[in-house]
Amino acid sequence: MTRRERQELIDKGLLLPLMEEFYTIQGEGYHKGTAAYFVRIGGCDVGCHWCDVKESWLAELHPPTETEKIVENAVKYSNTIVVTGGEPLMWDMNPLTEQLKAKGVQTHIETSGAYKLSGDWDWICLSPKKNKLPTEEVFAKAHELKCIIYNKDDFRFAEEQAAQVNKDCILYLQPEWSKRDKMMPQIVDYVMANPKWKVSLQTHKYLNIP
Repeated sequence: MTRRERQELIDKGLLLPLMEEFYTIQGEGYHKGTAAYFVRIGGCDVGCHWCDVKESWLAELHPPTETEKIVENAVKYSNTIVVTGGEPLMWDMNPLTEQLKAKGVQTHIETSGAYKLSGDWDWICLSPKKNKLPTEEVFAKAHELKCIIYNKDDFRFAEEQAAQVNKDCILYLQPEWSKRDKMMPQIVDYVMANPKWKVSLQTHKYLNIP
């Protein structure tokens, strides 16, 4: 395959830079505690300084993998497939989700929403970042809003994002892992004062699993 042919397949979403894939327990948000197969796609230019998977940022480091192979492997393990990153919406997600849906599985995505929404999703977890804001479309379609709290200003940012999502979207505040001891008491007080929000924890880290 020539470089041009490979790039054409990448542009069509038929090849994706696969960083890793693993079967585990969903640790965050609405589906926490659910067994799920995670597909982590490389590539992200949002650039959060506290990101705990910075190795995902450079798509070139991760091998372009046929979507058929990703699907074939994923459906062996679970009927809930979570696509995450990096930022998966940097790539065309339509071929991947079409093939997953054809297998009868649930498709979930975790995204900053900074790129055009593609793919057929049963659940969209929107985790917006200040560096690159979400699109109007993903605000309208998100099932849950997960705002990461690193400092006090993030409460303001969270409210700005919550004002833009649809009325059925579930709202979560989640402490950034390295700041959890400092920020958790503030999050608890904030949620008690503003009960439209819920607390989300990275329970998989407490369980010491991926």
